Amino acid sequence: MITLSKGGAYLIHGIEVIEEGNAEQLKKTLKDKYLTKEEAAKNTMAYNILKAHNISGNMEKLQIKFDKLTSHDITFVGIIQTARASGLEKFPIPYVLTNCHNSLCAVGGTINEDDHMFGLTCAKKYGGIYVPPHQAVIHQFAREMLAGGGKMILGSDSHTRYGALGTMAMGEGGPELVKQLLSQTYDINMPQVVGIYMTGEPAKGVGPQDVALAIIGEVFEKGYVKNKVMEFVGPGISNLSADFRIGIDVMTTETTCLSSIWRTDEKIKEFYDIHGRTEEYCELNPGDVTYYDGMVYVDLSKIKPMIAMPFHPSNTYTIDEVNSNLEDILHDVEKKALVSLDGQVEYKLTDKIRNGKLYVEQGIIAGCAGGGFENICAAADILNGRSIGSDEFTLSVYPASMPVYMELIKNGCAAQIMEAGGVMKTAFCGPCFGAGDTPSNNAFSIRHSTRNFPNREGSKLQNGQISSVALMDARSIAATAANKGYLTPATDMDVEYKGRNYHFDKTIYENRVFDSKGVADPDTEIQFGPNIKDWPEMVALTEHLLLKVVSEIHDPVTTTDELIPSGETSSYRSNPLGLAEFALSRKDPEYVGKAKEVQEAEKAREKGQCPGEVLPEIAAACGKIKENLPQYDISKTNLGIGSTIYAVKPGDGSAREQAASCQKVLGGWANIAQEYATKRYRSNLINWGMLPFIYEQEELPFKKDDYLFIPDIAQAVRDKASKVQAYVIRDEVKPFTLQLGEMTDDERDIILKGCLINYNRI
Repeated sequence: MITLSKGGAYLIHGIEVIEEGNAEQLKKTLKDKYLTKEEAAKNTMAYNILKAHNISGNMEKLQIKFDKLTSHDITFVGIIQTARASGLEKFPIPYVLTNCHNSLCAVGGTINEDDHMFGLTCAKKYGGIYVPPHQAVIHQFAREMLAGGGKMILGSDSHTRYGALGTMAMGEGGPELVKQLLSQTYDINMPQVVGIYMTGEPAKGVGPQDVALAIIGEVFEKGYVKNKVMEFVGPGISNLSADFRIGIDVMTTETTCLSSIWRTDEKIKEFYDIHGRTEEYCELNPGDVTYYDGMVYVDLSKIKPMIAMPFHPSNTYTIDEVNSNLEDILHDVEKKALVSLDGQVEYKLTDKIRNGKLYVEQGIIAGCAGGGFENICAAADILNGRSIGSDEFTLSVYPASMPVYMELIKNGCAAQIMEAGGVMKTAFCGPCFGAGDTPSNNAFSIRHSTRNFPNREGSKLQNGQISSVALMDARSIAATAANKGYLTPATDMDVEYKGRNYHFDKTIYENRVFDSKGVADPDTEIQFGPNIKDWPEMVALTEHLLLKVVSEIHDPVTTTDELIPSGETSSYRSNPLGLAEFALSRKDPEYVGKAKEVQEAEKAREKGQCPGEVLPEIAAACGKIKENLPQYDISKTNLGIGSTIYAVKPGDGSAREQAASCQKVLGGWANIAQEYATKRYRSNLINWGMLPFIYEQEELPFKKDDYLFIPDIAQAVRDKASKVQAYVIRDEVKPFTLQLGEMTDDERDIILKGCLINYNRI
C-alpha cells in the first residue's frame, strides 16, 4: 500500500518519479532541462508559498507572516491574555475565535460560557470574528470561510491543516499566535519537503481515514516526515473528491509533519464555488522538475479498511488482519498498553471476543476528521434500512458544522442514521479529547476522529477507570454499527453509495457569527468571568540554575495529554494556576506537590530570603556546590531555583501551550529529553522561558529527586552555546553535558527574559 524512498527524488512533469540515486536515468530523461536538487527544490509548492510569506530575505532562515489566525475556546483566552499583557491594541489580521471544545457549559459552573463571552467581547474590542458554540468545529469553519489558494493560516490547534484546499496551515502553541498578533514573525529554518505521490483510485468502501492511517502507520515511527512539509502530488489525487482529500489532510498532523500542501484542480475550484468564494481558488502544481527530500508512494487502489488500535494513530492494521488474527493482535495491544498505562489499571481487550469476533461498545463519527459531509452521507447509505440493535453498542454522529448538518437534514441522511438507532449531535470536538460520549469502564470505542491516545476518551486511571479508542473510517464504523457492534470493514457491505451533491447555505453564519470586518471597537469592555486569571509574574533567567528533577518518564513517547490532561480539565484553561494543579496528574501524581515545594524556595529567594530555610535540602545542595565548585561563587542573587522533568521524547500530539506553561507557573525552568516529539512543543517551552535541554544517551547521570547545578547558563544562552556544563549534586558532584540545540536570537532573548510576555514588556 505504502512505500518510502530511501533518499530524495525528482518529480518530472508531475507524473514521473526518479529517485536521486538513479543519476543515469535522471540525466537521460531531463537532458538539457537538468536541474540540481537545490534548484529543483525551489519548484515545490511549499517553497513558493513560504517564499511569498517570508520577510527575512533569506530562504534558509524564514520569518513568516500569516494571512489569518484561528483559535478555539480552550486556547483563545490564554492567547489574548498573553497578548494583552504584551501591549495588544488590535488584531492586525483576521483572527477567528471558535467555540467547539468547551461547548458543554456544565462542568465547572459558569466557566465555559464565561470564556465564550470573553471571546465575543474581545472580537468586538480588537476586531475579530466570533463563532458561537455548536455552529462549527474550528477546522471546518476555516475550510468553509477562511482557506484560500496560496495563503497561510496559523492556528492554536495541532490539526490546523488546510493543504487540500491549497492553503499551507500550521498548528502551534498559543505564544506563536501572540507573536502574530503583535506583528512579529514565525521564525523557522526552511523545512524539508517530502512528496506524497498518489496513484490509483480507492476501492468502494475505502474512505479518507483508511488512507490517512495507512500513511501514518508507515511514516510515524521512522520519523520520515517529522517537522517537514508533506506535499501531495501525483495522478491519483484527481480520483479523490475535495472532502476525501480534506479527510486525509487533517490527519497529517499525526505523522508529526510541520504542514501540508496539495496540488489543486477543478474539484477544489468546485469546493470554493459551492462556498461562494470562487476568488479564493488558485491552481497549484509543482514545477516541471521538482526535487523532494523524500517520497512516499501511495497506491490508493491497494488501501484496505484500516484500524489504529490503542493507544496511538500509528498502531495500525487492516481490519481484515485484526479479524483474521484476533487473539494475537489483541494480546499484542494489551502488552503495548502496559507501557502507555504504567500498569495503573488492568487492561484487557481479549474479553471483547464474542463468538470469534471483536465486539465494540461504541461508534462515533465526529469533528474535523469524521464530521464531513461525504463521510456522514456514506455512513447513512450503509445504515439505510438497517438497525444498530438494542444491546450495548451505541452510535453518535457529529456533523462538523451547522451548514453540513442542515444539508444532511434536507437530503434525508440524518433521518436514515436516526432511524437506524444512531444519534445526531451538533458540531463539537469533545469526543476527540475526552469531553463527550465517554464510554463505560472497560468499553472499546471505534471513532472517526483524530487521536486515540490514553485518556482521550475520558478515562481516569487514578480512579481505576479505563476505556480505549481505535480509529477507523466512518464507512467501516457504519458497517460495524449495521452489524450491531461486531467489527466489520465497509468493503464487506453490499451498498449503493448515492454520491449526493453538497449545497452550502451560509444563512446560519450570517445570522449567528459575529464578524467585525476587521474594525475594532476599543470602547468595548471585555467581559471577565471569575475563572479568567492573569498570568503570574515570571522572573528573568538567573546566571546559574539549581534544578530538582521532580519527574522522570521513560515511555518511548510522552504526549501533551499526559503532560496536561484533556477532558474536564479543559474548563480550567483560562486560569493558569488552577489548570497547573492537573499537570502530569495522570502520569505522575507526585509532580505538582514536588514542583510546588521547590517553587516555594524560589519565591523565598525572590523576596531576598534564604531558600534553604524553606527547603533544607537546597541548603545541603548549595553547600556541596560551594565546597566542590567554589569558582562559581553562588548566592541567592545569582542562583535561581526551579524544577525540571525528564522524558525520553515529550510533546507528541496537541499544540496546547499549557503542556509547557503549567510547568512554568509551577516553577519549571527546563525540560530534559533525548529528543522532542514535535517542533511546536519545543517552541512552547522556549516561549514560556524554559530551557529545552537534550541529553541523548539512554543511561542518565541523574535520577528523580536529584539536584542539578547548571552554572553560567545565562551566559551560555547569550553566547549561543550549543552545549552547557552541568553537575549532579549528590555526595559526590559529578559533571555531565547538556545540549541546547539551535535557537534564534529572539528565542534566546525570550529565555533570558523569562518568557514571551517579559520579552514584549521589557
